[in-house]
Amino acid sequence: MKGRAVNPDEHRLLTATEVAELFRVDPRTVTRWALSGRLKSIRTPGGHRRFSEHYVQALLRGEHDGSAERSTRVAS
Repeated sequence: MKGRAVNPDEHRLLTATEVAELFRVDPRTVTRWALSGRLKSIRTPGGHRRFSEHYVQALLRGEHDGSAERSTRVAS
């Protein structure tokens, strides 16, 4: 079975500091955005947050509304 070639930039993960530089905010603001669900993040085994460069760039271009996918309840 042959593996698919992976473009390293396609899956690059950014630190909160790197994201903060892109948005010109404090890294703690990026962390708050992640905690509130405004920005999607993953956690490393060491507990650090990382952010998909692809997703962050899309936010900067206005391609996402800035809210991470959150489940919502719909009253029936």
